[in-house]
Formats: sequence, structure tokens, C-alpha cells
Amino acid sequence: MTEDPFVVHRSLLFTVAYEMLGSSADAEDVLQESWLRWADVDRAQVRDPRAYLVRTVTRQALNRLRTLSRSREDYVGEWLPEPLLTSPDVAEDIELAENVSIAMLTVLETLGPTERAVFVLREVFEVPYSEIAETVGKSAAAVRQIARRAREHVAARRPRVPVSRSEQQAVVERFLAALRTGRLQELLDVMAPDVVLIADGGGLAGAARAPIHGAALVASMLALPGRAVSAVWLNGAPAGRIEIDGRVAAVSLVVEDGKVTRIHAIANPRKLTRLDEPAELAR
Repeated sequence: MTEDPFVVHRSLLFTVAYEMLGSSADAEDVLQESWLRWADVDRAQVRDPRAYLVRTVTRQALNRLRTLSRSREDYVGEWLPEPLLTSPDVAEDIELAENVSIAMLTVLETLGPTERAVFVLREVFEVPYSEIAETVGKSAAAVRQIARRAREHVAARRPRVPVSRSEQQAVVERFLAALRTGRLQELLDVMAPDVVLIADGGGLAGAARAPIHGAALVASMLALPGRAVSAVWLNGAPAGRIEIDGRVAAVSLVVEDGKVTRIHAIANPRKLTRLDEPAELAR
């Protein structure tokens, strides 16, 4: 018996929804809604199940994203994407790893819903403009213009210098070692002078409600003893898991020129439910 196309492409569909929403919980809801629609479809009329399912998931994600955009305006403090535990294998696909990184998902959050859908489908999954046009209800010419603007928007906000996997891992390891010791100078040595710390507690965990700027201030906040710090792979990149007094946080780093330039710390417990089982991501 042939396996259902939805099951065959589930990892791809989850990745599309997660890229659109930055939340595994919302992505799973979108997949559930899409499955219900797929179950009612006359399969004999579907020429390309993969393309059909990607369109369905994208439309459902767009609907969800427009709703979430309003609720996120009332979010307590800074909003960061939900981190996913991934295997190191995800990093082998460099483009996928870059596009599902916490840093990239944070940038995508600054796009409008339609811009985000166009960017994700075109730049991440290489969907033809004609198919994107059908998905978002625009002309192919309009989609090309949206894609160009979205690329420029993202390019202006993503890390300036690409970093090799080995350099990223080495700097992350130094940073995590400094966190374990809680020594101020070790933290200062691994961070850029203009480093920025962005924390997401969502009002449910202690976290700064605005970005913290500057190595001295960031280091003084992080130089605390008594933490259990472990290295993990999050969103296709080396990262950290921190436990202190029974509370957990995930830390994702942006590295440039051998220094940490941005720290994303997610402490909202509702966003830390996927830290024990690796997510299946695919393009």
C-alpha cells in the first residue's frame, strides 16, 4: 500500500509551517488543520501532492500568522521564536540550517505575513513564482516584487559575515564554558563590546523585558554561579541549555569575527517543550 503523501512529506510541511510561524505548537496546529482538509480532497484530481500540500499548509499558516500578529502586540517583553532541538545532521544542509536559525526567524518576524510567506517559499524552498502567486492570491509579477523587497529587508538585518560551522561551535563552547564558571572576565573575552542580549520570558519567567546592550552590562547579568550548562543543537546550530533552581532556558548565539554579537535567551516555559526530542526538519 502506498504511503499517504501527507505522511511522506510531513517533515517538509512542518518545516514550512514552523518557518512561517516560529512556533512548533502553532505549526502542529496548522498541520492538523491541513490534514483535515487533505482528508476531504479527491486525490485523483491532485497532480502534484507535494505542491498541493505545501500550498495548503502555507495558506493555513498565513491565516494563523495574521491572528498571531495581533496577539503578539500584547506579548510581555521581547518575543523570540520557539527553539527546536535538532540533530547535528541538520547543519549539513547549510541553507536549511541558516533559514531555521533563531536569528533568521527573529528577522522574519519583522516581515508582514504575505512577505514572510513569499520569502519562505521562494528563498528557503525554491517554490516557483507561479505557484507562490496561486498560494498567496497575487499575480506572479507582484510576487516577484514582494520577494525582492523581502530579500532586501532580510539582507539588511541578518548577520553581516557568514561563519563556518567550526568557528561557530568553537565560540559557543567558549561562551558556555564561561557561563559554567560564572567568571566575568571569561565572558567579556568571548563577547563583542557591542553585544546585545535579548531575553524572552513571556511574563512567565524572569527575563529582561528590553534588550540589554554592551558587554559589561551583559556579562554582569550572566556572571552568576550555580548554573547547570550543557551544549545542545538548536535549530541547526550549536547552542546551550541552562538550568538554574529547576528552571530551564535555551540560549542561541550569533557569532561574528570570533565573538558573540547577539544572545537570544528563551526562558518562557511554553516555548521549551521541544527540548527533549529532536524535530524532523526537511526541505
